[in-house]
Amino acid sequence: MESSTPTAQDLEQEIEALNAQLTGDMFKDMEIRDKIHNLKMKLTGTKPIDSQIDCVGCGS
Repeated sequence: MESSTPTAQDLEQEIEALNAQLTGDMFKDMEIRDKIHNLKMKLTGTKPIDSQIDCVGCGS
């Protein structure tokens, strides 16, 4: 049975795909940048991948 937990490579690929969608307009990119930030936190272990608890430091 395969694990549904994303690997570091999966997270990096998703970050790259999201970076490709950035337009340079801060307001249009806000949601994409938030997703990128959350993926980077998962990648670095700042926030547990399946955590329902919000990050206290930045409010994400």
